Parts: sequence; C-alpha cells; structure tokens
Amino acid sequence: LRAPQQSARTAAARLIKAVVYDSRSLSTLTPPALAGIADERDRAFVQACVYGVLRHYFSLRARLNALLERPLKSKDADIEALLLGGLFQIGHMSVPAHAAVSASVDAAKEMRKGWACPLVNAVLRNALRAKSAVENSADESVRFEHPQWMIDRFRADWPDDWTSICHSNNTQAPMTLRINQKRTEVENYLSVLAAAGIRAERTRYSPVGITLVEPRPVTGLPEFNDGCISVQDEAAQLAAPLIVAERADRVLDACAAPGGKTCHILESAEKNVHLIAVDISADRMRRVEENLQRLGLECITRVANAGTPDAWWDGEPYDRIVVDAPCTATGVMRRHPDIRLHRRPDDIVNHAAEQRRLLAALWPLLARGGRLLYATCSIIPAENDEVVASLLEDRSDAEPLTLSAPWGRSTRYGRQILPGEDGMDGFYYALLSKGPRDR
Repeated sequence: LRAPQQSARTAAARLIKAVVYDSRSLSTLTPPALAGIADERDRAFVQACVYGVLRHYFSLRARLNALLERPLKSKDADIEALLLGGLFQIGHMSVPAHAAVSASVDAAKEMRKGWACPLVNAVLRNALRAKSAVENSADESVRFEHPQWMIDRFRADWPDDWTSICHSNNTQAPMTLRINQKRTEVENYLSVLAAAGIRAERTRYSPVGITLVEPRPVTGLPEFNDGCISVQDEAAQLAAPLIVAERADRVLDACAAPGGKTCHILESAEKNVHLIAVDISADRMRRVEENLQRLGLECITRVANAGTPDAWWDGEPYDRIVVDAPCTATGVMRRHPDIRLHRRPDDIVNHAAEQRRLLAALWPLLARGGRLLYATCSIIPAENDEVVASLLEDRSDAEPLTLSAPWGRSTRYGRQILPGEDGMDGFYYALLSKGPRDR
C-alpha cells in the first residue's frame, strides 16, 4: 500500500474513535465512511488501518500508554485514535516510517488540533526508537489481543484450542463467494475470473463456493450486478444443503437478514419453494430484498419479531425452519474485530435466553416430520449445545439428527466449526426433527 493522502488518515482516526470510544458498529460506519473517499487506494488504506487497529487494539493500547507521559483527556479521543493508527502503521503496515509520522502530524492539523502536532510527532518518533515488549507481556489480553474475560471463556470452553482461536481472530478472513446456481456454474465463473486476471480457487466443502486469493471490492467483480455471485463465508454456505428444501416445501427463515441463507436456499432448490423470510429490523430486511432482486429470486418477506409468531404466522405449519439466531458472534471476529471491544460477559447469558425463547416459540410452527436447523456464528457452547439441550428437555417430539460431515467437529447435538478451521468462520449447526407427538 502506498502512503495515502492525509484525509485518509483522518478518516481512519475518526472511524477508530467512533468504534473504540463511542461504541459504534464498525460494519455500520465503514460503508459511508469509505464512500466519501474518492481514491480506491486510500479506501483500501483506511480499511486496512482501521481493521488492523481493532485486531491489535490491546497491544497498541499498551504501547501507547507506555509512550504517553500522561493520559489524554476524553475530549481528545480523536488524537488517541490517530496515534493508535500511527502505531499500527509503524508496526504492522508496509508504510515508510517517515510517512506514517509526518502524515499523522498533518492529520492532526486537518482535525483542527494543531496543539497535538508536537505530541503526535514525539510519540510516533519515540515508537520508532523503542522496541515493543508485547510478546513478553505478562498481560494475556496484550499477548492475545482479546479482553481477559473472553480469553478466560475460550480457555474454559476450548482448553485445547483457545490459543489458536485467539490467533485466528487476529487474522484477516478470506473473501469467499457463493455462485448463484440459477445463473452460472462454479467452473464457468472461475473461467470468468481467470479471464479478468483474478486468482481464485474452489472451496473445500461448499459445492458452490469460490475463494479469492486476494480480496477486492465486490462491486468490481465480473457479473456481480448480474446476480451471478454473492459474498458469503464457506461456513455459512453449509446451511442450505443441511436444510434440504424440497419441492412444495414451506420454508421459514427466521432472523433472515441480510439474506445470505435465504437466497442460497432459493438458489439451490430444484423447484419453487414457498419461503418466508422474517427479520425484526426494517433496515436489514431491505438488504434481504435488495439481494433477492439482484439475484433474481422471490420470496415473502416480513418485518416482525420471529419470537412472536402470532403477529405474522398464517397458521400453516412449515416443513423446514432455519433459526439463524442472534448471538455473540464470537466465531466471526476476523470479519468484525470490534466485537472483542463491544461484547460483555452478560451478553452470553442474555443471548442464550433469547435463543431459547426463539426456539420455544418457533418449534410449534414446524410440521410433523419437519426439520429445524439451528445455527449461530458463536463458538460458546452456552449459545449452542446448551440451547438445543433446553429445547430437547422441554419437547418430547424434538429429536436431534446426527450431522455426519467432513467439516467441523462433532458436539453432543450438532457440529462446531472453530474460527480459521479450513479457512472458515466459526459456526455451529444442529439439525432437529419433529416426531409424532407432544407432551
């Protein structure tokens, strides 16, 4: 990456401040922030810098504390964010050191904080001379780049894997595409990419997945606007084959936004499927509808709380139900590094309670002999196997089906993929069948 214009560094600092100090969502803020930057290379720099700072926040924070003579005031959080970005450039990016320092000083001027220019210059120049002791730090949060409570949780739940989970969360996730089977085939699209000079390869487990060797803006990919591809991690692409929507099946996709699984089910169905997608957020449901339109697919959409079906259900049972439940998203921190800063221990308990409520409310909507796929992008058993166990305890007509698959690892009731395994995000799946009777 070349050294960008100072406006790019200012944009990066403002994004970092909003996410770290104002607790705002990275995925919500990034698109409009990047849209305001004309140069594509500057957009790439901003994204790399911001995501990198968030992945390495704990070590960068510790280093900044050691370099500052006194803490900055809360009203100067933007300067603190600028310094974190500068430290990341010096330690982790191929930006010339002098450019990182001088352009950060210029960015302080652009932010109308000229008083901070000597401070920014001194701190970053001192960082060039002083070695970081991060690797030897006694603080686990600094060494593993996660809050201590989260490290402790991973260690308790995955005693043999917690260090690899943390390291995977600190890496950049691959860019994986899902081929729209209604419009093209994997081999055909690989040829299209090759003709455009874009290197890519088939995914290992998804039959319709392609992983790019190097990420790039999706709107610049061939045939994206024609609905031939979507961006979706390979782990998420495993949902549609598990649910097996057959002809005339009534399918419910609860908590459907942004619609990746909804669209994949429709793409993979051999015949028309009566599918209803429900999500509580009107804004997120608009994304579902936009994806459906771009891909040339149709289904019924409802803005509603899936956990209160009396408000939207027509009374006819569903043959298949997908519950992609809201969760702590601890399996997708490679893509959403702000999760490590925004999650709290109580979130696990609160999400698990909501997940149990969703399953209890939606189970009566499933037809006899029907199947329900429970999915999360969490790696916390309290949100996964333990939630399924709660339903099985309450419903004698619920039976877990064995998922025999080459991916992930078997759990008591489903399969768990940990972050980075075979290049995939962390996902949990459990498939339940409805038997002949209720209690």
